[in-house]
Amino acid sequence: MINSNTLRLKFLDFFRERKHTIIKSSSLIPDNDPTVLFTTAGMHPLVPYLLGAKHPGGVRLANVQKCVRTVDIENVGDATHCTFFEMLGNWSLGDYFKNESINWSYEFLTEVLQIDPKNLAVSVFEGDSDAPRDDISAKVWSDLGISKDRIFYLPKKNNWWGPAGATGPCGPDTEIFVIRQNIGCDDNCSPACDCGRYVEIWNNVFMEYNKDANGNYEALKQKNVDTGMGLERTVSMLNGCTSVYEIDIFKDVMNLLRENCSVQDEAIAIRGMRVIADHIRTTVFLLGDEKGVTPSNTDQGYILRRLIRRALRFARQLDMRSSILTDIAKIYIDVYKDIYKELYTNCERVIVELEKEVKRFESTLQQGLKEFEKLLKYIQNSRISGKAAFRLYDTFGFPIEMTQELASDNNVIVDMDGYENAFKEHQIKSQAGAEQKFKGGLADTGLQTARLHTATHLLLASLKKLLSQDISQKGSNITADRLRFDFNFSRPLSAIELQEIESMVNNAIDANVNITCEEMSLEDAKKVGATGVFESKYKEIVKVYTIPGYSKEICGGPHATNTKELGRFKILKEQSSSSGIRRIKAILE
Repeated sequence: MINSNTLRLKFLDFFRERKHTIIKSSSLIPDNDPTVLFTTAGMHPLVPYLLGAKHPGGVRLANVQKCVRTVDIENVGDATHCTFFEMLGNWSLGDYFKNESINWSYEFLTEVLQIDPKNLAVSVFEGDSDAPRDDISAKVWSDLGISKDRIFYLPKKNNWWGPAGATGPCGPDTEIFVIRQNIGCDDNCSPACDCGRYVEIWNNVFMEYNKDANGNYEALKQKNVDTGMGLERTVSMLNGCTSVYEIDIFKDVMNLLRENCSVQDEAIAIRGMRVIADHIRTTVFLLGDEKGVTPSNTDQGYILRRLIRRALRFARQLDMRSSILTDIAKIYIDVYKDIYKELYTNCERVIVELEKEVKRFESTLQQGLKEFEKLLKYIQNSRISGKAAFRLYDTFGFPIEMTQELASDNNVIVDMDGYENAFKEHQIKSQAGAEQKFKGGLADTGLQTARLHTATHLLLASLKKLLSQDISQKGSNITADRLRFDFNFSRPLSAIELQEIESMVNNAIDANVNITCEEMSLEDAKKVGATGVFESKYKEIVKVYTIPGYSKEICGGPHATNTKELGRFKILKEQSSSSGIRRIKAILE
């Protein structure tokens, strides 16, 4: 049996002996990569050095990097997915390349970890119009004794890394798998199949190209190696575990959860306990990070809030007391305190902030109950629509399980198919939005555009309040730098009126108001008092953005999540656009 501490030590000792400098794990909040919210891989803190800057540790590096990935958060609860994980990695910054990297990986796996070579399979890049087939890596594997039937040539989606944004370093990789006998498909399947026969244990990326703005792949002057081995998955595999939640790191937490779980349905209990164990571990690392992330409604803080609330929802589902989350956090601090000392240093902050967020969510659930009572007055045919149920979840954080229970108590049913469809649609839009937000590392541009979009809603509300309720939007143009807003009015605005409008918008910004988005039919949007323009363009289901106390509009977005994000609103110019139409140009400072 090999535990987590042993694997960390063996890995670092192995590469220290091969002249690698052992570097400290970086913060979970990245410094050098604007394309991600969290450090999702060991290479992220090293981007400047992969691009050619000199690292103080030299050209050979190794470490154990703490990472957070939340793209697959809905899959947490299965046997392998975790939102927090540790990545064992070694790097060559223009020093060794494919031959040494592959040989050392093979040596570590077969001699140090004593994995039978016959149980290893590998994949390499099959080549395409951008880059040739990676016969070099295949030959190295073959020379090491990996038979041809266990060397798989796969396309770019399987065996290519990067670039992180639209342009930058990238290249083919070779992935190493442990073959699980008598599991999954027959001997004709490959690592591209997700039947479970092949379990990835290590990935060696060979950064030998640079993708330019025109989509061309050019050879890099400095060729790098970037490898990654997931600690939890590797320990699980080495010990023959059926899930990562059986390894030493999770042992005490899972025992505590089992002792406090009274739910008889084993599948529900196992998934719930795993979600709680995972989410609170990630919570501990985010709260305990040296950069001090705390729950909020934006960016990293929003993800943290979602994790805590999701853990509490599952704890309630399993009939557990909410304070168990704090007990679990204390266990994790004790487990990791000698490895990640910041957790022990910041232990008070971890516990205090976790308890505060639990109390906030319990209050939110009360609000959700009130919204449910309102909903009951408007339902038809004793049926709660999927859209309405999803709104309770998305807007108020109200668990679907609670909606179902309350519906049953009131002799009504929930359209679960409609809920699942709404949920999937939300996921697709969220992923697309995230991809757009961070595409090419242009995060600031996307955020500024969203903020200016929100400012137009506050501007329109101010115009209506000060001048006339008959004013409506007649046109809008937004860039990353400014907004241009057209509206119906018969005369130029005075300097005093412009100053008053500017002040009204800034007062709304200073109010720190959360902005909510609800999806509903156009008819329902009108019933709740939402205004909109160009209604003939809207589909049956529309988005209604609400800035409580100021605005409720049908709009496609994007928007800020809180008015305080906008900064200061300043009108640059007011002029005529056409007969009876005025135009305001403004910026956010």
